[in-house]
Amino acid sequence: MSAFRAFLNSPVGPKTTHFWGPISNLGFVIAGMVDTQKPPEVISRNMTAVMCVYSGLFMRFSWMVQPRNYLLIAIHASNESVQLYQLSRWARAQGYLEKKEPEEQK
Repeated sequence: MSAFRAFLNSPVGPKTTHFWGPISNLGFVIAGMVDTQKPPEVISRNMTAVMCVYSGLFMRFSWMVQPRNYLLIAIHASNESVQLYQLSRWARAQGYLEKKEPEEQK
């Protein structure tokens, strides 16, 4: 019980924004994972790129803030991964990531 009490009263525990901020950002990760089941034609390139920049910036913020917020880093790294995957799906659907076949030699 003392371990739970220590977590509850810690500087990154559930009584602080250092806990609830990352938990609320978990919604971005879940939404991105659900969107992987949708066709790539509905992916917004601009919004996906903005989400990549957003998560990248906040990964740095969560590293620099004191106390260091490892939960926030993990959530934003997860969102960065999901958004980069979505961006690659969009690029593949637009023909940007097609495999180039070697030209036949004459």
